[in-house]
Amino acid sequence: MINIKSDSRKIKKGDIFVALKGISSNGDKYIDQAISSGASKIVVDNDKEYEVETIKVSDTRKYLVDYLEENYKDRLKEVKIIGITGTNGKTTTCFLVYQMLNKLGFKCAYIGTIGFYLDKKVSNLSNTSPDICDMYDMFIEAIDKGYKYIVLEASSQGLDMNRLEGITYDVAAFTNLTQDHLDYHKTFENYAKAKQKLFENVRDNGVSVVNIDDEYNTYFKSKNVVYYGFNALEYKIEDYTLGYNTKFTLNIKGKKYDFETKLIGKYNIYNLVCAISILCELKINITDIIDAVKTLSSPPGRMDIIPFKTNLIIVDYAHTPDAMKNVYDTVKEVSKANIYTVFGCTGDRDRTKRPIMLSLAIKNSKKVIVTSDDLHTESFDNIVNDMVHGNDNGSYVVIKDRGKAIRYGISYLDSNDILLVLGKGHETAIIVNDMKIPFNDREEIEKCINESLNKVI
Repeated sequence: MINIKSDSRKIKKGDIFVALKGISSNGDKYIDQAISSGASKIVVDNDKEYEVETIKVSDTRKYLVDYLEENYKDRLKEVKIIGITGTNGKTTTCFLVYQMLNKLGFKCAYIGTIGFYLDKKVSNLSNTSPDICDMYDMFIEAIDKGYKYIVLEASSQGLDMNRLEGITYDVAAFTNLTQDHLDYHKTFENYAKAKQKLFENVRDNGVSVVNIDDEYNTYFKSKNVVYYGFNALEYKIEDYTLGYNTKFTLNIKGKKYDFETKLIGKYNIYNLVCAISILCELKINITDIIDAVKTLSSPPGRMDIIPFKTNLIIVDYAHTPDAMKNVYDTVKEVSKANIYTVFGCTGDRDRTKRPIMLSLAIKNSKKVIVTSDDLHTESFDNIVNDMVHGNDNGSYVVIKDRGKAIRYGISYLDSNDILLVLGKGHETAIIVNDMKIPFNDREEIEKCINESLNKVI
C-alpha cells in the first residue's frame, strides 16, 4: 500500500494526509480525523499549525502528484498500462482486453466501472476512474502480485479532475464520443478535451489506438497512432455477419484474418476490434488472439441475457441515447420479436438527453415502462417531466418502483418476446440522496421468474 492518502478514512499509522480541495468538500475538514487515525504528516495550503508535522504548499494536488511520481514511478515501469476512453464501449473493451491477456497467460488487472479485478473481482469502486491514491494502491497491489499488464477505464470526469494525473500509458485507446456528462462538462468540446488528456500521457514508445469511423477521431491524434474501423488502414473491418454467433473479417496491415465470437451486435465488433488492435500493438501473437476471441464473454450487466419461457430478458447498462440505440439495433439484428423496455434516467445529470432516450424507447418498443434510476437529490417527478417532454403521444406507463416496473414488464411477455431492462446493468444499488438502496436488475428478474410471475402485481 502507498503511504500517502487524500481520504482521511483510509489513513493508517504513519501515513501522510494531503488535504485536497474537491467539488463539494475541502480536505481541511478531515485533518483532525486523519491525525486521530495516525497520520504522521499533513499537507495543506493554509497557514494553520497542526499537532503533527505540517507541510505547507501552494497546491496540494500538485504536491500529491509529484510525490506519487517521484516515489512510485520506478514501480510503474514494471507494468504495461493500457488506458481506454470513450462514451460507450470502454467497459466492454477493457474487459475484453483483460480476458484475452489472462486467457493467453499474461497476468492482467482491470480497473473500471465494474470494479477492480485481478484473477477475479477484488472490490467495487465508487468511481469509474478512482481517486489517484486508490489508483496507485491498486497498481502497486497488482505489481506486487506479479501482474505485468493493467487495463483501466479513463472517464472524462476522472481525467478532468486529475484523478489519473502522472500516470503514463503504453497504449491509449478511443472508442467513440456521443452525448453524455454535459451536466458536468457543459459543452461537447469540453467533454472531448477532457478525454483528450489521456493521449497527452502516452509513453515515448507507446501507441494510440483510435476509432477512425467516429467523427471526433481528430481530437485523439497523437504520436504513434493507429486506426481501427471500416475506414481504417491498419485495422480495417472488411466483412461481417450478425446473429447469436457473430463473424467478421479484419484486415490487419494488409493481411486478412477471420474472427468468430459469441458477442452479438455491430457495436461489439467495434469493441472487439479495438481490443484486438491493442493486443496486436502489444505484440501478442495473432493466432492466439483469434482463438481467445472465440471464448470471450461480455462484462456483467452488458447484454446480459436471461431466458424466460420462450422469451428473452436482457439487462444492459445503456444509459445514453447512443448506447440505447446500439442495444435496439443489436436486438433487431438478431430477432423480429416484440420489444418491451423498462428504464429510467439518472437524477442530477444531463437533462437534455432524457426526452431523447424516451423517444428512442418509444420508437423501438411496443410498450415502455418508465421507472426510477439513481435519483441522487432530484425528484422522480422532475425527471419524468423532462423525459415525457415532446413524447406525449408515446406508448408508455410510469411506475416509480423499479422492482414493480420490472414485474410489470415481464407480465407483457407472451411468446418469443424480448424485455429490455436498461440503465443499471451490473449495479447493486439505487442511489437516493446519500443512501444506497440495495437493488440489482438481474436478481430482481430472477426472483420474478422463480415466482413464475404471469400477472401484474
